[in-house]
Amino acid sequence: MKILYTASEALPFIASGGLADVAGSLPAALNEAGHDCRVVIPYYSSIRQELKDKVSYVTNFTVPVAWRNQYCGVFVGVVNGVTYYLLDNEYYFMRNGLYGFYDDAERFIFFSRAVLELIRYIDFKPEIINANDWQTALVPVYYDIFYRYQQGYEDIKTVFTIHNIQYQGRYGLELINDIMGIPLYHTDLLTYDGDVNFMKAAIEVSDKVTTVSPSYAWEILDPWYSHGLDRELCTKQHKLCGILNGIDINVYDPANDKVIAKNYSLNDRLGKHACKHDLLARLEMSQGKEPVIGIVTRFVSHKGLDLIKYVFEDIIRLGYKFAILGSGEKIYEDFFSEMHYRYPDRVGLTLGFVPELSRQIYAGADMFLMPSQSEPCGLAQMIACRYGTVPIVRETGGLRDSIHDAGDKGGNGFTFKSYNAHDMLDACVRARAYYDDKMKWGRLVSTCMKQDFSWTKSAKDYIALYESL
Repeated sequence: MKILYTASEALPFIASGGLADVAGSLPAALNEAGHDCRVVIPYYSSIRQELKDKVSYVTNFTVPVAWRNQYCGVFVGVVNGVTYYLLDNEYYFMRNGLYGFYDDAERFIFFSRAVLELIRYIDFKPEIINANDWQTALVPVYYDIFYRYQQGYEDIKTVFTIHNIQYQGRYGLELINDIMGIPLYHTDLLTYDGDVNFMKAAIEVSDKVTTVSPSYAWEILDPWYSHGLDRELCTKQHKLCGILNGIDINVYDPANDKVIAKNYSLNDRLGKHACKHDLLARLEMSQGKEPVIGIVTRFVSHKGLDLIKYVFEDIIRLGYKFAILGSGEKIYEDFFSEMHYRYPDRVGLTLGFVPELSRQIYAGADMFLMPSQSEPCGLAQMIACRYGTVPIVRETGGLRDSIHDAGDKGGNGFTFKSYNAHDMLDACVRARAYYDDKMKWGRLVSTCMKQDFSWTKSAKDYIALYESL
């Protein structure tokens, strides 16, 4: 089966979030299963030079963007057995950063149309095109309107994957004629609540709509989670399904990770103690037997930081230390900075994102806290398990599907249901009780490390989905 996987970012080339992990790992797993999955992303100027050296120029063509035609260069490279096509236009992609520009709509309208034009110029006709999030949501839309009946484009099935429904690509109606170049009689397809909505249009035309966890697939039918799209999703729920993401177990492997203090494995966990010692030293906290809670996150409200704020000092009084890494909204940065100032020996804080430190927190912490208000899938809890760090999570989205409470048979963490600070505190109390019983804690850590969060099972689910179309 030939699959064209298109996204706005993908590892190892460029990343800003979990989408890049998926686009960098799932295609490799599909190829290992005997299929031919290729990836298309923009050729951003911020891609590191050593990765640019791995791709070569192939051809160029022009892309219609409403009344104008724009240049598109094609570069191709093979990394980890996956063929990557990088589409180049310096006007749109020669910038510092990936998103947040005044013309993001036009940039990804261009990219979506370019993905389809690319098929004319490469020796690869896909049977499936899998688009991801609002940045590539117009790929199935343009295919349905302009390409479905063109020679060389026959019988292509389209799949649209929602990674985070909060970001839908909502813009003014003037885009339809001025930039999208779509006939006005398709207005009803593109509009929703008085705006152009890229994600809504993709849901309308795609053959299947997937989300990144089974729980998120039914949660987004509820207005609490849907950010307004529940009406559209409820009418199209026959298309909707959820497949839990995986992680690259070769990248996240405590037995071979070069940035942690000492390697360890399920059968020899002594190195984890050295990693904890190193983490406390790096964060300038005293050594001790107290449990360390790791937090690696964006400082935004839907990550559950309001719950943490409310009972943070109660958790400190339980005897915990914290290793915190992240950045985002000032209110949370200020809060954690104040806690670090008040409790310098209890709270280690690094503002920003340092990839090496994130790995050291996964390896050196005893527990990992994720009290998210909503979480489409979440990868951090899976990585934490891989490193033998026990997750404490709220039961929502992918957290519900991947972490089960230690009070149940086979549990691999501590969970709470309500979005309530004291329910989270209770989970921390129970975690501390387990931690103080070394036999129970050792068994729980082993259970975590035995979890299979590789892409193998998820890839089989995607293959079954593709073959059903």
